[in-house]
Amino acid sequence: MCGIAGFIDTSLSTSKADHLIKEMLMTIAHRGPDFSGHWSEFPVTQGHNRLSIIDLTENSNQPLHYEDYVISFNGEIYNYLEIKEELLSLGYKFSTHSDTEVILAAYKAWGEDCVQKFMGMWAFAIWDKVRRVLFCSRDRFGIKPFYYVSGAGAFYFASEVKAIKKSPLFDGQINNRQVIRLLQLGWVDYKNETFYESVKSLPEASNLIFKNGKVEIKRYWDLSQKQIISEDNFEGRKEKFKSLFEDSIKMHFRSDVEVGAALSGGIDSSSIVSVAAKMFPEKNIKAFNIFYEGSGAVDERPFVYELVKKYKNIEPYYYSPKDDELADALNKVLFHQDAPISGSSAISQYFVMNLAKQNKVTVLLDGQGADEYLGGYMHTFNRIIGSHFHNREFFKAIKLLQLHKKEHGLSGKEVAMTLLKSIYTSSHNEAGVFNFELNRIKSLLNSKFKDMSGIIDLLDAHPNKIDNFFYNLLFSTSLPSLLHYEDRNSMAFSLESRVPFLDHRLVEYGFSLPLEDRIRGAETKYILRKSLSGVLPDAIRDRKDKKGFVTPGENKWLRGPLKHLLDEDFSKLEYWFSRKGLYETIKRYKDGDNSKAKLVWRIVVLNMWLKNN
Repeated sequence: MCGIAGFIDTSLSTSKADHLIKEMLMTIAHRGPDFSGHWSEFPVTQGHNRLSIIDLTENSNQPLHYEDYVISFNGEIYNYLEIKEELLSLGYKFSTHSDTEVILAAYKAWGEDCVQKFMGMWAFAIWDKVRRVLFCSRDRFGIKPFYYVSGAGAFYFASEVKAIKKSPLFDGQINNRQVIRLLQLGWVDYKNETFYESVKSLPEASNLIFKNGKVEIKRYWDLSQKQIISEDNFEGRKEKFKSLFEDSIKMHFRSDVEVGAALSGGIDSSSIVSVAAKMFPEKNIKAFNIFYEGSGAVDERPFVYELVKKYKNIEPYYYSPKDDELADALNKVLFHQDAPISGSSAISQYFVMNLAKQNKVTVLLDGQGADEYLGGYMHTFNRIIGSHFHNREFFKAIKLLQLHKKEHGLSGKEVAMTLLKSIYTSSHNEAGVFNFELNRIKSLLNSKFKDMSGIIDLLDAHPNKIDNFFYNLLFSTSLPSLLHYEDRNSMAFSLESRVPFLDHRLVEYGFSLPLEDRIRGAETKYILRKSLSGVLPDAIRDRKDKKGFVTPGENKWLRGPLKHLLDEDFSKLEYWFSRKGLYETIKRYKDGDNSKAKLVWRIVVLNMWLKNN
C-alpha cells in the first residue's frame, strides 16, 4: 500500500517538473512513510511514497525499473509468487522479491492482458519507453484509488485528489451532480466522477492508455456474465465457497509485516478473524473493536468475547471514542477523505485504524464487500418481494414479507414501507428506483437544480432484477463509497487495508450462486453462515441484525459535542438549496425532529468541507 503520483507534460521544464512531483508526493506522504522517490525522463515524471509490506529491502523502492519499463504501483498482487514461477519458466529474470517487479515482467510478457492474471488490489502506472505509452490500471473493484486530470496534451495522476490539486490543470470547479448524489443518496463515489469537474476517477476493472496526448479507457473484466456452477447440490456449492474463502484468507495473509483485523462483531469481520485464527493457530491475531456506551449506543463487545473465548490466539483491543476527540477526528477525516462523508460511521472506522496503528499493526483485514453479493442488506428483500410481485407470485411475496418481519423484528411501519418499496421495485429498474429516491430532495433545492435528469444512470447488466441489484451494489450504489472510506481512513495512519471478500474468484462464484444459496427464506448470507458452521461461534453465526459501523453521530453527536456545527454560516449551501428548505430543515432538527437527521449531517459536513476546499 503506497501513494503514487506522476505526469506527462511537455510544457514543464526539468526543474519545474522536479519541484511539482515533490509537492504532489508531499501531500500524500501519509500513504508511504518508508521511502519517497521520483524519476523523470522528459516529458514523463513518476513518483512514489512507499509503505513497505513485501520485500522490505531498498531494492524494491519505487519508481521501479525493469528493462524498458518504469512503474509506480500502489497495492498488492497476492498471487505474485505463482505468476513469478510462470515467468521464471518462460526465462524471465528477477532482481527483487517484490510483487512490483512481477507486474513489470508480466507486462513485458503479456502486455495489457497481464492484469487478467492478477489476484489482488492495485492502481499503477507503467511508462513503456519503447512504445512511448503510459499504461495505467485499476483493480477489478476499485479497492485502490486512481485519480487523473488531462488536457492540452498533458496527463496527471495520483492516489488522492489532494495531490491532483497541485496540477496546473486543476481548476477547482465543484461537480454539482456529485453534491446532489451525496445529499440524498450518500454516495461519495460514482463511476468516473469526483466532487470536482476536472478530476476523474479511473473506473474499477479498467485500463487507461495515454498516448500522443489522448486518453483511452478499456474495461478488462466484468460480472455481466454469470459463471456456470458445476456443483449440482447445495453441499457441494457450500464446500466450494468455503474453499475459495479460506484460500482468499490465506493469500491475504501474505506479508512481511504483521497482519491484524478490524472486528466489529458482525458476521463478515468475524468470519475473517475466525477462519484466520483456525488457519494460523501459531499466530497471535490482533483484532480491533470500537464501541460506544450510554443510552442508545451500540456495543458489540459481547460478540467479540465469543470469538476470543473460542480462539485463544485472538488478541483483542477495544476503544471507545471520547466526546472531546470527535471535532478533531471529523476535521482529520474530511482532510483525508478529500470528500464530505455521508454518515458518521466513517469516524468510527477512523478510530479503528488509529487503534491498529497504535498497536504496531501495518496490514489490516476488513469485511467490506460480502453484503453486496451475498445479500446482506435489508433492502435486498424489497427487490426479492418486488420480483415476486412482478412475476404475479403474490402468495410468495406476502409469505416472504411475513418471514422478513418475523426474522428481523420489523415494526408495523417498517412492514408497510417494505411493502410499498417492493411494489415500486416490481415495475422499475435500479435506475428508476434511485431516481425516485433522488427526487425526494427536489423540494428543498434551488430552482436551477430541479431537473434531475442525467444525475443517475445505472446499468441493466442482467435481465434478472435481483442480479442487476447486486451488480449495481458492487459497482455503483454501495461498494465504491465504502472502499473510498476504507482506503483513506487506513492510509491516514499508513496502514494497508485488505478485503478478502473481494477476491475476484470468490465474488465470481458467489455472484453466480442460486439466490436461495445466498438468501434462504429470510436468512441472509445463508451460504456463508452454513459454510462456517463449527468455525464461527453460533452466537455470531445466528445473528439476524445488520449493524455495520453503527455510530451515534447523526442523532447524538450533532446534539452534543458537534452541536456547534449547526450554528455555522451555511450561506455557501444556498447555491444548491432554497433558503427556506435549508434553514427550516436545520431548525426542525434542532427542535428534535430526527426524520431528516442523515440529511442534516450531510449538510453540516458538506458545509465544513466547502470551507476547507
